[in-house]
Amino acid sequence: MYFYKEDLINEIVKDKPDPEAARFIQEALGGQFGEMRTMMQYSFQSANFRGKAKPYRDLIRNVFLEEIAHVELVQSTINQLLDGSGYPEPGNSGPNGAPLSEAVKGHNVNPHHYIVGAQGSLPVDAAGNPWNGSWVYDHGNLIANLINNVSLESTGVLQKSRIYEMSSNKTLRETIAFLMVRDNAHQNCFAKALETLGVDWGKIFPMPNYDLQKYPECRKYIDKGFNNVQFNFALDTNLMSEILQGESPSREGGEMAAVPPYDGFPVPEMPERPEEHAPGLDALDKTIFGK
Repeated sequence: MYFYKEDLINEIVKDKPDPEAARFIQEALGGQFGEMRTMMQYSFQSANFRGKAKPYRDLIRNVFLEEIAHVELVQSTINQLLDGSGYPEPGNSGPNGAPLSEAVKGHNVNPHHYIVGAQGSLPVDAAGNPWNGSWVYDHGNLIANLINNVSLESTGVLQKSRIYEMSSNKTLRETIAFLMVRDNAHQNCFAKALETLGVDWGKIFPMPNYDLQKYPECRKYIDKGFNNVQFNFALDTNLMSEILQGESPSREGGEMAAVPPYDGFPVPEMPERPEEHAPGLDALDKTIFGK
């Protein structure tokens, strides 16, 4: 079972509303190599795990648990980028009588963020295509699954590096940079697991060849060692530390480790948006809830 703590795994840095950036970062949520895919892939791999090799199951399961937090972080980032991008009155208010027209006019935005999501995130990619469960890979073979997981995390970093370069918005960049470092860490964890199973990582997979040090927002997370650790979110006995030890496969070097999670960050409260009738409570409803 899972328990919830109302904290975000990373801080949401505030910047101006940016519907274009919100559309770009949707790829990191609902794209083929986004956080919804990693969350579901590791969920199925850990739930379907066979045999008694518990350290490997524990590793996959803990990465799955972190990916739930990543989904929440990206959702909250998209919400922050969208919130307040319209004129905050319903009906024919706004500069030209349409309260949401300025947010979508002449911009590279997803209108479903307003029509469907009420200035909120959606389970889609940057092109608006729905998330697809057929992307989830689990064929029951541990080595095959780990190889696919390494490729998934590596491609995730590459795509996020391109999203980073599409916008200078600080809200987008801080979240993307954190996820790049954590994707790199998960890639290192799965690569280390493969090494314990006899795979010579450097010879078999001379990739990825990206350099996180080139991204200023990534450096502070590397300085904290976030690229070589996996946080232990389990409340009971966990054996993944048997795998995560010794030299990291990462080009940045360092030592692998399983470590306790750290204190999180506040979840931004989403204000009412009258122009989208969200949440749609009338005066009586608000009285009932003490507002």
